Amino acid sequence: MTASLLRTAADLRARARTGRRAVVMTMGALHEGHATLIRTARRIAGPEGEVVVTVFVNPLQFGAGEDLDRYPRTLDADVELAGKSGADAVFAPSVDEVYPGGEPQVRISAGPMGERLEGAARPGHFDGMLTVVAKLLHLTRPDVALYGQKDAQQLALIRRMVRDLNFGVEIVGVPTVREEDGLALSSRNRYLSPAERRTALALSQALFAGRDRHAAQEALRARAREVPATRARAEALSAIGESRAAADAHAVATTAGGPAAVRAAARLVLDEAARLDPPLRLDYLALVDPFDFTDIGDDFTGEAVLAVAARVGSTRLIDNLPLTFGTFGDAS
Repeated sequence: MTASLLRTAADLRARARTGRRAVVMTMGALHEGHATLIRTARRIAGPEGEVVVTVFVNPLQFGAGEDLDRYPRTLDADVELAGKSGADAVFAPSVDEVYPGGEPQVRISAGPMGERLEGAARPGHFDGMLTVVAKLLHLTRPDVALYGQKDAQQLALIRRMVRDLNFGVEIVGVPTVREEDGLALSSRNRYLSPAERRTALALSQALFAGRDRHAAQEALRARAREVPATRARAEALSAIGESRAAADAHAVATTAGGPAAVRAAARLVLDEAARLDPPLRLDYLALVDPFDFTDIGDDFTGEAVLAVAARVGSTRLIDNLPLTFGTFGDAS
């Protein structure tokens, strides 16, 4: 499948439109993670619908000293990958096309959630991101727009903007795509030297350590719920050697678990990576409520996000995993 390359909003408006339009927004330098988004969009749009991939490196979301000029631009390869993955068109406007009057005077504010974690590390980033997403939603007029869950805070803010400002579009989050060794796919991975890449694996390893600690904790909590309440039942279990296991499960479940244990398990991996050569320099490790990205307490129940950001060399990377607390089941 070959994707058409469109450079202006007029070109996009001129396309005959049938069925559902699914849009995948990117900054280019497409990789398998983007291909997964496009293939998912193709399934959602169906054979009668249309998939549009946007490629635009948005200057509003880059702060002073960030890598706007360094950010990879590979449009020819992007169009090829998009077409092979199922896109009908690639909309790659210029900065002047998106911001014809220069930097916009009126912008979208990300509010308090936009000042936490990534927002604290990159002031103004989310205001710039939401402003261009709003513009691209208006320009492309999709029925559904898809975004990767690797940028969890970004996805949460886009969903909040669409809900709060009554955008008539469905937002779909697509799970993070990882390389075989666990590193989350990112356009910035190409900046890493072989030694830096080995250090960068600590981000996903820390998340997996937190997830595994959580899964073990939830399993122990489930086991603790089966501890007998009556002496007769306890004696019966004791006869087959299970009372000690039940007691151990109960002790661990009630004293060493929850969010604090998850953070501690992840932090241990990151602390070790800080001593590597080259070292990992941690920006933040956080366990947050995905609704507003505030830290969760030890008595929290429900969905959460374990998120990490760090620098290796001159490259800044982010990653996250979703977890669920209080279900006495598997971490997801």
